[in-house]
Amino acid sequence: MRASRLLSILLLLQSRGLLTARQLADELEVSVRTIYRDVESLHTAGIPLYGEAGHRGGYRLLDGFRTRLTGLTAQEARALFLAGMPGPAAELGLGALAAAAELKIEAALPRELREGSRSVREHFHLDAPGWYHDGDRVPRLPDVADAVWNRRVIRVRYSRWAAPYEVDRRLEPYGLVLKAGRWYLVARCDGAMRTYRVGQILTLQVTGETFERPGGFDLAGHWSAYLADFRSRLFQGRATVRLSPAGRERLAQLMGSAVIGAVDETAGPPDTRGWITATVPVESPAHALTEFLKLGAEVEVLEPAELRRLMAETAHALAALYPRTGQVATDPLTTDPLTTGGGPPRPVPPIGSSAGPTAR
Repeated sequence: MRASRLLSILLLLQSRGLLTARQLADELEVSVRTIYRDVESLHTAGIPLYGEAGHRGGYRLLDGFRTRLTGLTAQEARALFLAGMPGPAAELGLGALAAAAELKIEAALPRELREGSRSVREHFHLDAPGWYHDGDRVPRLPDVADAVWNRRVIRVRYSRWAAPYEVDRRLEPYGLVLKAGRWYLVARCDGAMRTYRVGQILTLQVTGETFERPGGFDLAGHWSAYLADFRSRLFQGRATVRLSPAGRERLAQLMGSAVIGAVDETAGPPDTRGWITATVPVESPAHALTEFLKLGAEVEVLEPAELRRLMAETAHALAALYPRTGQVATDPLTTDPLTTGGGPPRPVPPIGSSAGPTAR
């Protein structure tokens, strides 16, 4: 541990120039007194390290001195490819290793290239999760990553969307993928390749078994094929909708490229109020309902009939919950009054009538 810290001091001074004992202590998370002892040890070992007194003083290496001790360990080499992503590296348990690898590389670079590498960090920052999601909580990710590195079989209890909602699985973990702030495990289960969301692993046990990962397995290629297959199965139906100008603009902000592209390709000429009719792909009526509700009264579903019925039922239920001033709110399931005053609730016209989107 101490030898590693002495090397880190040497590399820090080589890459950054003049540093105070406090700066070194903060960087290495030790006390200033420990830095004093380490500097004395480096002096004794013949390292041309000297101190400058005063307010702007500190430690520096003799001009022209460079260490060749920049070899990477196997673990640091793995962390190297994550050095530009400190958040994911830390989640994998490789934060310290990634920092050490970056420091060694920086120390080995000529001064002009070193300044360029610092400039990259100062001008570019990766924030993978979306605006409305900070990523999954993945307390078991380091254990999963360790099993991936060491090709160890794991047994997990996994929470899924369909019944039975909790299942036990024996997995051979091939690789991890970070997509939109969420970690996914690609693993072999019962002879077939499967994908599991790491945040939904409830319990994990590392077994004493190991497995052989096929030499020709390409994680990136497998993931691309998986996404292509997923997208081909994603949209199983079509819906014909009418969109207001505001609805079309909002759709472009809230929905995926397949839906946006379909609107652009199939939109007919606008009517006198600017509404257009288009045909878009949908997963299922239930999923399409949640998506189209995001557009509020700026969309009218024409078909399929089941989706139109779901939209109408939801519109009636919302109208019953939010009556106009002076009306009685009713339970949308029983039509019983929820409050008093103002007389009976006003009937909600069906979608597409004169009080629908075309009458806005």
